[in-house]
Amino acid sequence: MIRELLTVRRQHGKLLSILLVMVLMTTLLPAAAFAADKGAWAPNVSYTVNDTVTYGGATYQCRQSHTSLTGWEPPNVPALWLLVEDGGGGGTDDTTAPSVPANLKVTGTTSSSVTLSWSASTDNVGVTGYVVYQGANSVLTVSGTTATVTGLAASTSYVFSVAAKDAAGNTSAKSAQVTATTAPSGGNEGGGKLPKHTLTGYWQNFVNGAANLRLRDVPDEYDIIVLAFAEMDTSRPGAVKFNVDSSLSSALGGYSNADLISDIKAKQAKGKKVIISIGGEKGNIDLSTASPNVSNFVESMSSVIAQFGLDGLDVDLEHGMNVPNLTNAIRQIQQRVGSGFVLTMAPQTIDMQSENTTYMQLYKNLKDITTVINVQYYNSGCMLGRDGKCYSQGNVDFLTALSDLTLQWVSPSQLGLGVPATSSAAGGGYVDASVVNNALGCLATGTGCGSYKPVARYPDLRGAMTWSVNWDGTGGYRLAKTVKPYLERMP
Repeated sequence: MIRELLTVRRQHGKLLSILLVMVLMTTLLPAAAFAADKGAWAPNVSYTVNDTVTYGGATYQCRQSHTSLTGWEPPNVPALWLLVEDGGGGGTDDTTAPSVPANLKVTGTTSSSVTLSWSASTDNVGVTGYVVYQGANSVLTVSGTTATVTGLAASTSYVFSVAAKDAAGNTSAKSAQVTATTAPSGGNEGGGKLPKHTLTGYWQNFVNGAANLRLRDVPDEYDIIVLAFAEMDTSRPGAVKFNVDSSLSSALGGYSNADLISDIKAKQAKGKKVIISIGGEKGNIDLSTASPNVSNFVESMSSVIAQFGLDGLDVDLEHGMNVPNLTNAIRQIQQRVGSGFVLTMAPQTIDMQSENTTYMQLYKNLKDITTVINVQYYNSGCMLGRDGKCYSQGNVDFLTALSDLTLQWVSPSQLGLGVPATSSAAGGGYVDASVVNNALGCLATGTGCGSYKPVARYPDLRGAMTWSVNWDGTGGYRLAKTVKPYLERMP
């Protein structure tokens, strides 16, 4: 019996040893052993940590699991992708330049800007961008086929041309030139008569647990009120529609379109701006074609703006966008609305990680008529600040480090800090209103900072935004009543 017990113990000991070795081998295997090679990067694909892709001849490794979107190409979002092998733009044998851009034309002018568009070039590997020339000098590089050159003098003629480039550094010859004359001073300019530092809030046209509000109940602390959201009109490609939501109307005892229109006029009489948003978490607008999609969008959005007496629109698209067509559409709408047109944008944090994302391209195209870009500093993973370090949401360093990064490319007078009004308003990223003030002060005057110190002071910083006025209402409007007085005291 003793001999049999010893034999069993020896056998169990061998099994445990084998299991221990297997566990150790598994633990010591490099993470890359479990990575998947996903081939060429593409939008709308789910990537997990350590997956590898190729893009522009280079190899990248996934740093955070995500589903890709247009505008999140690996070079644009280093918080998601790590460059592990630089392919030199598809190899050293690529010596073929792209074709010359054709059909360059002027699509819009203001007293200080000219907007251009052209047909896409072709290349044996791929076109990566276009260089815009003002006379003999390059003034702008863009990834799409539209561009807006700003900082021009009123009532002045300028000559422009465009050249295409690829990842290997090959550049085409310049396109045929076009001449544009800027408008006289005092023409259509964005922003209206808003205060220097503004507070923006979204008004929810639906019921979701936040306070149900008539627009007249929105506190006067809010300078820009954004109606959320215009909806797709499925009967017409690209078109939108808007009415007071039936469930909200019922919750408010029969709130109607006529009531909303009356409330909008009352807010505007107090100097407030009321605009309408496209997009949101689930919404999208199909502007894939100029006709009929863009035409339908322009006509329907212009009709909604006219019906409700609105001051402009907000771009909150979170599922990709056609930048050239959206640029063209917004320009047409702006011309119809006139000099008081207000344009705001609400990109996600990841959309502002590089100057080459789709949102940054849209901003460059529309910079001359943009009122404010309110970056959504919430519902975000770890993102890179200007110092190259990765910051997690929900603190003053996240707000300041990422704003400092964006301020390399966006004018301080056009940047706002977007935050949730309460912890229930977003999946993550909530900070107390006092922390919002700290971040504003840190960026504007250098006071109230955490461990991150911005590289400069930005006293012209435009302000703050919150999702949403309704959620702010559940907390006694603490954000509005705390942040707005601080904005008024800013330089």
